[in-house]
Amino acid sequence: MSAIREREALRAEISAFCKKLVLSQRAVQLCETEATPKQEEFLHRVLSEEMESRERSRRTRLLSRAGFPVYKTLEGYERHGVKLPSSLQWSDLTEGTFIEGRRNLVLYGPVGTGKTHLAIAAGLRACELGMTVKFYTVAELVMRLAEAKRGGTLERLMSEIQRCQLLILDEWGYIPV
Repeated sequence: MSAIREREALRAEISAFCKKLVLSQRAVQLCETEATPKQEEFLHRVLSEEMESRERSRRTRLLSRAGFPVYKTLEGYERHGVKLPSSLQWSDLTEGTFIEGRRNLVLYGPVGTGKTHLAIAAGLRACELGMTVKFYTVAELVMRLAEAKRGGTLERLMSEIQRCQLLILDEWGYIPV
C-alpha cells in the first residue's frame, strides 16, 4: 500500500474514532493540512487507547450495576448434568446469542446443581459483550418493587428493569409476599 493510501486509511480511522468519542472532525482536517505521518500515527494511538479505556470502564460499570452476588465464569463449570432444549446450543450460552435473540432461558433443578452459577456466568459474559444485565433473587425483587411502590419510585424501577437486555431472576422457590 502506498504511503498516501496508508495515511488516508489512518485518517479514516481517526475520523471514526472522533465520531465515536463525540469529537468534531477538526483533528482530521488538521491531519490533512498540517500533521506529519508520525503525528497522525500518534493521534491515532491516543484516540484508539481512549476508545479502549472507555470500553473497559463501561464494562466495569455494567458489571457493578448488574448486582451479581459473586462472580462466576463458565471456566471449569461441570455441565454434565445440564440438558438444553434442542433449540439451544451450549455456544448460545457462552457467546450470549440467546440474549441478542431475546430468547428466555429457565434453569430448574435440585439445589446444588449449578443453576445460579450458570446464570451468573451467562450474565458476566453478557456484560463482557457490552449488554446491560440485572441480577435479582425473586425475593429481593419483590421487596424492591414493594419499597419502590411505597416510595413513589416504582415507574423509575420498572423503567430500569425494562432497559436491561438480560434480567436474571434467581431462587424462585420462596417469595415473601
